[in-house]
Amino acid sequence: MADTPTLPPPLDPREKPILESLMRVRDELTLLKTDRTTYVKSSDVIPLYDRVVDQVKLLNEIRVDKPQETNQVDRILDGCFQLLSLFFMTIGRNNEAPAAYALSSTIKRLLDHLTEVDLYSAKDLVHISSTLENLRAIVKNAEDKYSPKLITLLSNRIEVCQGLLSNLQNRLNRLGGDLPKIYEKLISILRSISLANTRSKFSTSEVQQLQSQAKEIDAQRVDGRFMSASGEVPPGNQEVCELLNKCLSWSAIVLERKGEMPESFRDIYQVLVGIRNKLEKLSLTQAWSLRETDLYDYQRQLDKIDESRVDGNFVDAEGNFAELYVQRTLLYLIRRSYAYIYYLMVSSEPVSEALLPVYNQLQTLRRCLIEVKNSGGVSSPRELYPYSMKLNSIDNMRVDGKFMVGDDIPEGQGSVNDLLAECFELSYDLRVAAETENDSGES
Repeated sequence: MADTPTLPPPLDPREKPILESLMRVRDELTLLKTDRTTYVKSSDVIPLYDRVVDQVKLLNEIRVDKPQETNQVDRILDGCFQLLSLFFMTIGRNNEAPAAYALSSTIKRLLDHLTEVDLYSAKDLVHISSTLENLRAIVKNAEDKYSPKLITLLSNRIEVCQGLLSNLQNRLNRLGGDLPKIYEKLISILRSISLANTRSKFSTSEVQQLQSQAKEIDAQRVDGRFMSASGEVPPGNQEVCELLNKCLSWSAIVLERKGEMPESFRDIYQVLVGIRNKLEKLSLTQAWSLRETDLYDYQRQLDKIDESRVDGNFVDAEGNFAELYVQRTLLYLIRRSYAYIYYLMVSSEPVSEALLPVYNQLQTLRRCLIEVKNSGGVSSPRELYPYSMKLNSIDNMRVDGKFMVGDDIPEGQGSVNDLLAECFELSYDLRVAAETENDSGES
């Protein structure tokens, strides 16, 4: 989270050394995050995590009679846990409780935004529901390994997210007949218009095509209402009609404005477009270029901008509220960026960054071998020679069955070894199939 002057300093003098200690830990985590000369190890992260937990214990003792108090200590503590959580992903310990902290924060942000705008699809909710189930299992399995305070905090966060998710699911259940399909299509059109609106080069034809799709849906209405096959008005008709009208009006506004942002909001717009574009690029090259802790800086920027809104509205330097076009455009960029962060966290592999180069090579080999198998296999075992050479070279990197980096055994050995074994099995099956084919042909 971004540091902000809105939270007061601690009133209790006993909290001051805790604040100073947490700030030192946060500075050390920040330095570790920016150091690209070596990979991050568990031995770098765990001592810092232990120091934060020690400070949490002290803080809880001081606040035993005032558990609801919130000040700068809480803000710095959140930053420490956020960074530590991303570090746990970086070292490949994704399935341990601390790693759930950052992901639960991002899910809460996403659900808050979906609730605020009331524009979301069933697909959005299905994926988030599955992720929450995974987090719940991770936290439950960690009850004997981590601080009870951390477990309670994470459990409460997950249940808050579950409550928001259930409300959103109930709101979608109001739609009857064929309306869910129409609703999903309209959500897709609306998002596509917003994407076109924020491209570096505005395309009038693209938005006009999307507008035409909305008009085709509009043509399905009878006297302004959607009708079922039996001639009845299905439940949720009014909501879907409102969404359709929003699509039509938004397309008209976007075609009129052509991506031009007023001068007073141009700076924040450029910042948000820059964040969105960088996160989009990361989502395409994640396996080779992402260190999960990189997401922290994007989160901080987004949180700061998101929290700067007044009653949900963006305000310029002179205190003027943003008009509808500006408001919707900026909110779209914020929400899209949070969605990318969520995707990048969920896609993070439980493998230390030290092993990622090997893991990524094996992922590529696996995809190639599956593609060869699906396209009919090989005509001769010799065709598998390049794959076998690469697999053997990776296998020879192991020492006593482990991938070592110096004297260190990085996290994620099981995942890498399982993938290596799967590649060997695929290669073996292809070779046997080729030999059998050749033998039957000779006979």
